[in-house]
Amino acid sequence: MKLVVFIPCLNEEETLPLVLRTIPKQIPGIDVIEILIVDDGSTDKTIEIAKKLGVKHFLKHTTNQGLSRSFRDGLLRSVEMGADIIVLTDGDNQYPQEDIPRLILPIMEGKADTVIADRQTQTIDHFTPTKKLWQKFGTWVLNAAAGTDIPDAISGFRAYSRDAALQLNPIAPYSFATESTIQAAHKQQTIAVVPIKTNPKTRESRQFKSNWQHVRKSSITIARAFIMHRPYAVFLTIGTILLIAGLIPFIHYLYLTFTLRHYPGGAHHLQSLISGAVLMIAAFISFTLGIIADLIRINRILLEDVLEQLKRLRFDPKP
Repeated sequence: MKLVVFIPCLNEEETLPLVLRTIPKQIPGIDVIEILIVDDGSTDKTIEIAKKLGVKHFLKHTTNQGLSRSFRDGLLRSVEMGADIIVLTDGDNQYPQEDIPRLILPIMEGKADTVIADRQTQTIDHFTPTKKLWQKFGTWVLNAAAGTDIPDAISGFRAYSRDAALQLNPIAPYSFATESTIQAAHKQQTIAVVPIKTNPKTRESRQFKSNWQHVRKSSITIARAFIMHRPYAVFLTIGTILLIAGLIPFIHYLYLTFTLRHYPGGAHHLQSLISGAVLMIAAFISFTLGIIADLIRINRILLEDVLEQLKRLRFDPKP
């Protein structure tokens, strides 16, 4: 059984040695352990240091393309390298590489397709109370969208079986952890959680400049994924609200017409009736969009099945 540990890097010459030296050299049940560095446009000596420390596999972006793109490319390259199990870790030494055997154990035992490390964020000292609150709220929203119950759904310390990796098709330019978690859930993958304790902080995060930026971009990713996977839930809810709001002026008008003997109607109710009609038309449009979006969802599922088969033919040509 082959394990590939891939590490997205952007100018990690100071911290990468800490990561590489603590990755286990031997794991019971694993025959081969290989390391893949995904260099996302580094301008320092990240590559040179990695080579000196024995790394033989590299994937280089000539310009910085972001962590989500590095995740997608690293996942595919790991499969191409023949990985049976793939581990994603970070180049800043946030995660304890010594826990890799624990992380991959549920996959080795056949109990999980995807394993996510729980950083236990509420106990991390260098996380501010505001950041802990945003982390907790963001995880709650993600779990609601994915239908999961994962305590740290945006953790970047993860393990995937080969089949799980072939099923994922990340497309979002930001927040790969959010998107891949939702995709894994909707692919009916079994997701396991392994609690860990993070290493001391080595540098500030480069993924976002502020908590607000992170929340805003992650919210967009979650909303897009939710609409992609559950369009009826979105558009039928919106349509129902608009329909009820549109019926209220008509019901009120009819009530006054049939209960008040001398009720003359009057021009002052015309605006309410027009507003009701507009809302009902909007409700009809929302219902129609829901049907169209669901048909697109079905088509996307078929295309993803075809893409998965193409990946298998590319990486596993033997039947």
